[in-house]
This record gives sequence, C-alpha cells and structure tokens, in this order.
Amino acid sequence: MIITVTMNPAIDKTAKTGAIRPGGLNRLDDVITDAGGKGINVSKMIKALGMESVATGFLGGGAGREIKSLLRRQNIKNDFIAINQTTRTNLKVLSEDYGITEFNEPGAKVTAGEMAALHDKLMIYAAPGVIFVFSGSLPRGAAVDTYYRLACDVKDMGASVFIDADGEAFSAALEAKPDYIKPNKFELMQYFGIKDDPSPEKCAELCGRLIEKGVRTAAISMGRHGALFATRDTTLYAPGLPVRALSTVGAGDCMVGALACAFEKRLRLRDAAVLAMAASAGAVTTQGTKPPTKSLVDELKPLVKLIKIESK
Repeated sequence: MIITVTMNPAIDKTAKTGAIRPGGLNRLDDVITDAGGKGINVSKMIKALGMESVATGFLGGGAGREIKSLLRRQNIKNDFIAINQTTRTNLKVLSEDYGITEFNEPGAKVTAGEMAALHDKLMIYAAPGVIFVFSGSLPRGAAVDTYYRLACDVKDMGASVFIDADGEAFSAALEAKPDYIKPNKFELMQYFGIKDDPSPEKCAELCGRLIEKGVRTAAISMGRHGALFATRDTTLYAPGLPVRALSTVGAGDCMVGALACAFEKRLRLRDAAVLAMAASAGAVTTQGTKPPTKSLVDELKPLVKLIKIESK
C-alpha cells in the first residue's frame, strides 16, 4: 500500500494569456482546475500507472470539498482530516513572455488538535509493506520537524518512508533516515550550501553523502537536464527526454509517483529510473497538473538512456 500525505493541498488553477501587462488587465484563457498539492499529484500519477494509493492530509472549506469531489471522480481513494480553515487556491499562468508564473496562497493554518488527528490517522495505516510519501510544504502551525517526527513513528511500525520536501523540513526529515528521497538539484545545492551549478558527477558525490546518512535510494531531478538515481551500490544518470513541454508543473511529483510504484513492486534501480523518467517527461506534455497516461509513459520508456557513474 502507498499512502500519500499532503499537508498543504490546493485547488490548482492553470491558465494561459498573451504577453503579461503589469498593472493592467490580463485576460485568461483555457482555465483548468485540478486537485493539487504534491502528495495529491503523486496519487494521480500512481492511479494513471494502474496502481492504488490512499491520499491523506488536511482539507477544509469549499475548496477542500471540491478537492474530495475531484478525487472521487478520478477514483482515487482518500482519507483526509477535516480542518477549520479553508484549503488554499493557487494560480499558474502560462504567458508568451514569461513562461509559467505561479501565484500560491499561503494555505490554511492547522491546530495542534488537527495535527494530532493526522498523526493518529497515519498510525492506523502504518505497517510493514506500507510506503508513506511525505511531500510538499508544511502548513502554517506545523513545526519544522513534523516530517521527521511522523517518519520516525511510522518507521517504528515497520513502514517505509519517501520524503520530497525542501528547506528546513527536508533537512530535519533526513535525520529520520528515510528510505527514499527526491530533492531537485536546487534543493540538493541548498542543503549542502553549494552555489555553483554542480555536474551530474558532483551530484552523484552528494547523493553518496546522503546515502551514508542512511537513505536507501536518492533521486535528484534536474529539469530538462534529466535526473540522477543512486543507491549504495549504483548511480545512474538519465539525460532529459526530447519532448514538447507544455507545463513543467507537477513533473517532479509524477517522478515521485512512478518511483513509489517501482519501489512497491521492488523493481531494480535501472527499471525504476526508466519508469520515473518516462513519467516525468510525459507530465510536461500535459496541461495543468494532470499526469500522463500509462500508454504515453510506455511509449516514452524506450527513449530513456541511462549512464552509469562510477564512484571515485
């Protein structure tokens, strides 16, 4: 079983416009509404690949009810904690001059009681063979070590943990020795305090340092430059696939969803990397935060090239 945890979900609205007129009227076209938030996006990718997950976290107000309705229509199982404040709405605008510009609300503030209710919910699911995917930003009111504490508790019950976060939440969560992580290259640089753009070989070296801390598998997404996949024994670099990009929003979440499926199936690293790259590349060809279809993922798999990076 895969449990995705989204503590700061959103209604994601994606739209197009021509050249942006600062201080003037900007008319939007092709407005698409999706259930959003990183963990929810992971669940959508898992569903597209023909597997099941349970999406949980916090939802509140009319936006929260709309997200539940959207998930039901997509036959995605969900078990959220209802909170007093209203779930946020985010706007992503694709313009001719700036590309994607995002306007993200801060999100709801959760109470100590709501946090305790989520903890109790997760502990019901925690068991050997279960993968918990903790991804995205923390809501207001949540302590910076929230992922760390939850990861420790579910691991104590025999579950596996996948972390996709950034900043202090990511740094704290690493102390729980998560089984799987997927920072992007910027987040990796941020964690190690590196300012120069690292090569794949340098990223591989940094992955090795994370694995020495107790991580089993590390994936580093690098946008159009591809991704890196590393375990204690093997490091693979996959160059980006040549696809026509419509929106990069959610591509990293689709990579996490594909990896979670691969880890549950216990695929070898090479096969997991191929699936992850195909899912991520397929995601950028879709509008909004919709995942690619399984048929598109299967079509892209043969295009994935993997280069083994030898450790020094």
